[in-house]
Amino acid sequence: MTKKPAKPKSAIRAAITGVHGYVPPDVLTNAELARMVDTSDQWIVERTGIKERHILKGKGLGTSHMGAEAVRGLLKKTGTGPGEVDLLICATTTPDFVFPSTANLICDMADIRGIGSFDVQAACSGFVYALTIAARFIESGAYRKIVVVGADKMSSIIDYTDRATCVLFGDGAGAVLVEPNRKYGILDTLIASDGAGMKHLHQKAGGSRMPPTAETVAKRLHFVHQEGAAVYKFAIARMADVAIELMARNCLTKDSVDWLVPHQANRRIIEATAERVGLPANRVMVTIQKYGNTTAATIPLCLWDYEQKLKAGDRLLLAAFGGGFTWGGIYMTWAYDGASRAVKVKRGRKAVG
Repeated sequence: MTKKPAKPKSAIRAAITGVHGYVPPDVLTNAELARMVDTSDQWIVERTGIKERHILKGKGLGTSHMGAEAVRGLLKKTGTGPGEVDLLICATTTPDFVFPSTANLICDMADIRGIGSFDVQAACSGFVYALTIAARFIESGAYRKIVVVGADKMSSIIDYTDRATCVLFGDGAGAVLVEPNRKYGILDTLIASDGAGMKHLHQKAGGSRMPPTAETVAKRLHFVHQEGAAVYKFAIARMADVAIELMARNCLTKDSVDWLVPHQANRRIIEATAERVGLPANRVMVTIQKYGNTTAATIPLCLWDYEQKLKAGDRLLLAAFGGGFTWGGIYMTWAYDGASRAVKVKRGRKAVG
C-alpha cells in the first residue's frame, strides 16, 4: 500500500456545494411484496434491513424523469441558473435508451443547453466513479460548476417473481453540485474493477452480446441475475478494503472520520463494513430501510437525507461496490453547514409563497 503525496495547501479541490434527491411517490411495501412472492416483512427486514422502496410508475417515465427532478431541485436550492452549469455527468445502469445518453435527456428536461453531458456505467459504484471524474475536471481548471447525478429505475429490470432480487431494489435519483474550493472538498479517490465478477451479478440479455429477441424476452433474460452469497462476500470485502485503504493513505483513524457513507445494498453489508472500519452506527449513513437499493442513487440520497446533520469540515468516507465487479471510494471534507442551507431554503419558500 503506497501513501499518496499530499496536495499543496493552495491546490484547487472539488467540493460538493449542494445536494438534492428525488424518489417517486409510489411506495412498494414488504407487505405488498409478500402478496406477490413467497416472502414476509420479517424475512425481508431480517436479511436486508429494507421496509419499503419507491417505484416509478407512469407511461413513458424513465430514469431521466427522476434525474431531472433531482437536478431542477438542486439548481433551485443552490441558486444556480441552468446556464451556469458547465458539465453534467449521470451515473446509471438503467438508461432511458441505448442512445442518446440519459445525461443528454436530463439536460434537456432541466433546460441546460450547449454543454457536455454523458453517462457513466459502473453499476452501484457509478456515483463514486462519476464524482471522481468530475473532481478531475474541477481540479484541472477546465470547469467551475459540474452537476453529478446518480439515478436508476431498477424496477424496469427486476423480475417481480424472483424473491431473491425483487425485495432489494427501488427507484430514485440524487444530484450534487461540484465547484472549486481551496479549503474543503475531495482529497483522495480510489476506483477499481474485476470483470471476472460478471457471472455473479449481471443482466443476461439486452446488449450487443445477446440482443433482444422474442426468445430472450420469453426466457426472462432481461432481468437482474444475482448470486447473492458471492456478491455478499465480495461486497463486504471490497467496500471495507477501499475505506481502510483511503484511511491509511490519508493518515485517518476511526476517531477522525465523521461519517461513513456506504452504498446501500444490504443492511448486513453496511454493518459489516462499518465494523471493519471501526465506526459506530451513529456515524454511518443508512437509508436502506426506506429506499432499498437504488443502485447509483444510494450515496447521493444518503447525502440528501443527512444534509442537515453535516457541518463544514466534516470528514466523509464514501464507499461503494457494484456489479461487474466494480468498487470505489472517496475521502472528502464537507463544504457547508447543511442545517443553515435548509433554513435558507425554507425562508425562500415562504417568501415565494
